[in-house]
Amino acid sequence: MRFLTARAEKRAKPAAARSRRARRWTRGQRLAATGSALLLALVGGSWGLERSGAVAAIGHTGARAFLATTAALGLRVRDVEVEGREHASRAAVLDALEVDRGTPILAVDPFAAKARLESIAWVRAASVERRLPDTLFIHLVERQPLAYWQRDGKLVLIDRDGVVVPTDHLDEFGNLPVLVGADAPQAGGALLDMLATEPTLAPRVAAAVRIGGRRWTIHFDNGVDVALPEDNATAAWHRLAALEHSDGILERAIEQVDMRLPDRLTIRVAPSEMPKTPAKKGRQPGKTT
Repeated sequence: MRFLTARAEKRAKPAAARSRRARRWTRGQRLAATGSALLLALVGGSWGLERSGAVAAIGHTGARAFLATTAALGLRVRDVEVEGREHASRAAVLDALEVDRGTPILAVDPFAAKARLESIAWVRAASVERRLPDTLFIHLVERQPLAYWQRDGKLVLIDRDGVVVPTDHLDEFGNLPVLVGADAPQAGGALLDMLATEPTLAPRVAAAVRIGGRRWTIHFDNGVDVALPEDNATAAWHRLAALEHSDGILERAIEQVDMRLPDRLTIRVAPSEMPKTPAKKGRQPGKTT
């Protein structure tokens, strides 16, 4: 059974015959045409039976015999075409389909297969289509990595829906920001959309800490923290970008920019190196005379 990751190209149709003379069919051609007509009738009938639920009414033994007959006439799985697969493994997809080469294609339940595919960690949505006589076409929508979430002192990968996507190779997903906080995954998508509105600042965000389920504190790659307000955080973010453009505020020797109040900006300066205390004159501790 072939497993294809892209749609197969359509086969070119044979050129139309230029001669208008009627051709005599050979015996083999007549048999092939008859078989094709019977196959089309069986396909149409089986589709109607399946839609009406009559296949289930036939009984287990009768249904098996019916499916075996359709398989003998060519309605069996030969190929699986998959579109949209990047991270989900080939083995996981085939295991979820629960089909082997030669399985009667009418025995494949697209809705049950869809549910099993969507249970794969990387798969956000799936569709399954039987393309008679012998191909299953699968379309996958995979989860897109959004950020790392710091949970119990460890980093895990999450997608835009806040779903944890298991992986043993976090380094494969590049320099994603780190989100901290119990509800950070659920609120992370909206935050990163907001950060992206200022493309000069967004790449410099190393982490974002969710405070009390209400607001964010942004941690930049140079160690500066920016406390955003609970309300109208977008306006504060644009204001910060304007201050960075005009005054280079994030390049100064500061620890934190507090933007929680709309009418003022509070800056906490980084502590300078403490001066050394000069040694006192006179008798030193532990020295005897």
